[in-house]
Amino acid sequence: MGKTIAEKIFDSHFVESPFANTYVLKLDRVFCHEITTPIAINDLIDRNKDTVFDNTKIKAVIDHVSPAKDSKTALQEKILRDWVKRNNIKDFFDIGQNGVCHAIFPEKGYIRPGFTVIMGDSHTCTHGAFGAFAAGVGTTDLEVGILKGVCAFHEPKTIKIELTGKLPAGVYAKDVILYIISKIGVNGATNCVIEFTGPVVDNFDMEERMTICNMAVEAGATSGICLPDMHTVDYLWEFIKDDFATKEDALKEYSNWRSDDDAEYFKTITLDVSNLEPLVTFNYKPDCVKTAKEMNGTKIDQVYIGSCTNGRISDLRIAAEILKGKKLAEGVRGIVSPATPLVYKMALKEGIIDIFMDAGFCVTNPTCGACLGMSNGVLAEGEVCISTTNRNFNGRMGKGGMVHLASPATAAKAAIAGYIIG
Repeated sequence: MGKTIAEKIFDSHFVESPFANTYVLKLDRVFCHEITTPIAINDLIDRNKDTVFDNTKIKAVIDHVSPAKDSKTALQEKILRDWVKRNNIKDFFDIGQNGVCHAIFPEKGYIRPGFTVIMGDSHTCTHGAFGAFAAGVGTTDLEVGILKGVCAFHEPKTIKIELTGKLPAGVYAKDVILYIISKIGVNGATNCVIEFTGPVVDNFDMEERMTICNMAVEAGATSGICLPDMHTVDYLWEFIKDDFATKEDALKEYSNWRSDDDAEYFKTITLDVSNLEPLVTFNYKPDCVKTAKEMNGTKIDQVYIGSCTNGRISDLRIAAEILKGKKLAEGVRGIVSPATPLVYKMALKEGIIDIFMDAGFCVTNPTCGACLGMSNGVLAEGEVCISTTNRNFNGRMGKGGMVHLASPATAAKAAIAGYIIG
């Protein structure tokens, strides 16, 4: 019997099974940021275990509140900084070099097909775009990962979602993942891995794959995952070119991390996206989704373009193309946060920052900031934001605020109109 990619990764990283349906795996990467890691650091210090399993496999960044907005966030950042120094962690991205974690770590080439990755952040599933098993974990699991380089998971039941057809013009990866979540619900993949397959995914570039994997957790999934192919090799080539004679050699090795044709799945769902339209969320759950046409006329106060979902250069290009020569509607605030310094530099070089600023946008440094209501664009009670972020929970971007999730294109169109437009 064949195996899924998740089963292959579990087999290759297996350490032990201390309980029924519990698998302890070796970790290839442990990612850390200043919001969740300081809690783990302080607990390890209290236990006299202030060490790390491998200072080359731990990567750290300050990204959620960047720069610090008050004494509390400054302390969180200091705890992370001091820990990095004490443990000689090689790769740390502090203010000025930092970016949104799930954008900067792939950009630096830290993910490979077949890897196991954890982080104290629910959207760690983003990294599954590279054919890795990547999961967000709680404080205790993060501590163990930092200290011992292992983590325990349940059996990797996999839901295969096959995307067929051809995406219409003006419809993007963000619309695709919103569509999937609307179909299966916020609990539709609980305790499962979602494997994204089919011709639509095959045609997606790595940034598009990161977008769909990023929001797998919004359907309850432990991880989202795509099968590695030449798109994966092309993206990673700068970092792996010394390991392989040719790209074809790399593809041959990475193809070992593809699901077998006769693999068994917990469930298989086939969705034809040929007639898909731009989508927008409503209410306070990611599976509350309508077409932009159905939401037409919904007034907005703010537009936010950024985050680990849609803050990459391709996202900024899409929005800038729509905004070029246009202005924000009267009474609408626009905020754009390029996800990494490299994205910012590319946007500057291409004239994209000028387009946003000429339209009236505030361009901020790379940060998670407004996505979780911590800084750089928090909403007041009663305000409405159309956002390219990933979560529309009640109060997510500010107490009493409403967040409508959408693609960069839909957000840009709303910025000009002053309301959601289909």
